[in-house]
Amino acid sequence: MVNPVAFSLFGVSVYWYGIIIASAIVIGVWLAMRESRRRGIDPENIIDLCLWAVPFAVIGGRLFYVIFTWDMFKNDPISILYIWHGGLAIYGVVIVGVLVVYLFSRRRKLGFVNMLDILAPSLVLGQAMGRWGNFFNQEAYGNVVTDPSMQWFPFAVFIENSGANGAWHLATFFYESMWCFLVFGFLYWYQKRQKRAGNVILWYFLLYGVERAFVEGLRTDSLWLVPGVVRVSQALSILFVLAAGALLIYNNFYRKKPVSENGTKPDNA
Repeated sequence: MVNPVAFSLFGVSVYWYGIIIASAIVIGVWLAMRESRRRGIDPENIIDLCLWAVPFAVIGGRLFYVIFTWDMFKNDPISILYIWHGGLAIYGVVIVGVLVVYLFSRRRKLGFVNMLDILAPSLVLGQAMGRWGNFFNQEAYGNVVTDPSMQWFPFAVFIENSGANGAWHLATFFYESMWCFLVFGFLYWYQKRQKRAGNVILWYFLLYGVERAFVEGLRTDSLWLVPGVVRVSQALSILFVLAAGALLIYNNFYRKKPVSENGTKPDNA
């Protein structure tokens, strides 16, 4: 049986979900600091930014989730604070995080698009790692797998709290984690070769959006915009894919102002 609690410290339970998220933040900040230094930006800016962006992004992700699952919280509003039990919507995290980056960049007179390019690989790496928190919390899984020959990990995962005796479900958290690791590898490689400011963050929205639009359709715990008709994350994913694709075409074929060859001086957009 999967135990969401890693250990107890002085009577306080420490959850795997929190450990994984905290580890992802630390690694992501370190990577972003390295890239900012390569681009000639003081890495201290990354630390200062994350001190603001991380808590507000977590709040944004939680509120996004709560808004679309209000029935789960209306009788026990205090449980909204129990984020260690899971329940963070990644698009809420991204939307609020981008807003904080914009405000911070304006205040520090840093290029907004440049900062997004720096942070994009760290963001998708955090998503890749964070999906394993879903595994320990027994969430973000897909439809029931009834064929015994397909009841094996990583195609499927056994969920203890599904039905009276548990059941096998599509391991959608694993699909997304592996895809995000691949996207991270591509963005990390491409980051040092980009020719136009904004390409890194646009590739993030395009590649992640393609995967999420597909995998979201396999999940049983989707947030619904129109119940039974339109899933929130699918709609946003399709929108982001279309917008990012159009902007990549514009940025690379119609925009006249390129960055330097090694991508160290992207436009201050």
